[in-house]
Amino acid sequence: MERPAAGNLCAVGNLRTSTPPPEARELKAWVLNTTAELRALRANLHQALTGHPLVAGECLDDIPERVVLVATELAANGIRHGRPPTVIRLLCTDDEFVLDVADHDRQHLPELADTRPIDAGGRGLLIAQSFSLEVGWYATDHTKHIWASFPRAVA
Repeated sequence: MERPAAGNLCAVGNLRTSTPPPEARELKAWVLNTTAELRALRANLHQALTGHPLVAGECLDDIPERVVLVATELAANGIRHGRPPTVIRLLCTDDEFVLDVADHDRQHLPELADTRPIDAGGRGLLIAQSFSLEVGWYATDHTKHIWASFPRAVA
């Protein structure tokens, strides 16, 4: 993992500027260049979380469903608004799953789109905040990362 850049960029909106938990270990990583690759990401992420492939029409348990939804939103943001490739990592601690999504555009900071009209798009970070325990972001010398944490089990 790249080290955070010195003089980390300032916090944006309600997003916390911090790295994921330091004890988080990587379970799996994906590199995407286009939105056409999102379907495969969803299926592979589901398999990494549950141990079995996603079957069409299958209802996911709450936590994998949340992780897959947030991963799709953040990865789509990285692909559409960042510079390729977008790197999605699934991390875990003893208690949490952590998604870490990186793109290579450090010029545009994460922006909460809570004041835009509903049909204007740009709600990925708000969705992440709604469906996860915590959302944060940080930058390294070459990448900008958005991360979100989820419980490993339903309370």
